[in-house]
Amino acid sequence: MLTIGKVCVKTAGRDAGQMAVIIDVLDKNLVMIDGQVRRRKCNIAHLEPTSKSVEVKKNASHADVVHALKALEIAVVDRKPKAKSTNQKKPVARSYVASKAPAKRAAAKAKVAEDKTAARKAGVKSAKPAVAKAKK
Repeated sequence: MLTIGKVCVKTAGRDAGQMAVIIDVLDKNLVMIDGQVRRRKCNIAHLEPTSKSVEVKKNASHADVVHALKALEIAVVDRKPKAKSTNQKKPVARSYVASKAPAKRAAAKAKVAEDKTAARKAGVKSAKPAVAKAKK
């Protein structure tokens, strides 16, 4: 039977090959583990006990487990994502020319509309010749 403080190697799952310490015995098949693995309950069939043990209390904190494993010279790497730095790039302000683009489009549409009205008044059936003459 596995006891609290026993150092084991996880043999199955995504944490396979990592060292873990038993911090609580839940029932005859399940234990709570922590260490180089994620803190979670684990089936004892997925653990391989080693000859090492550490002194930890029942439901010890992660910091206590890390400290106990350091005494056995077992390194624990913290896998939590790092906080975003405050030195992020500021959004770039739109340039003066880009902000005028909608106004330019509106002015071009108005010019075409004026050309069509001028062509209608002149009696031309299509506005294309009037627009072509205006462009030249």
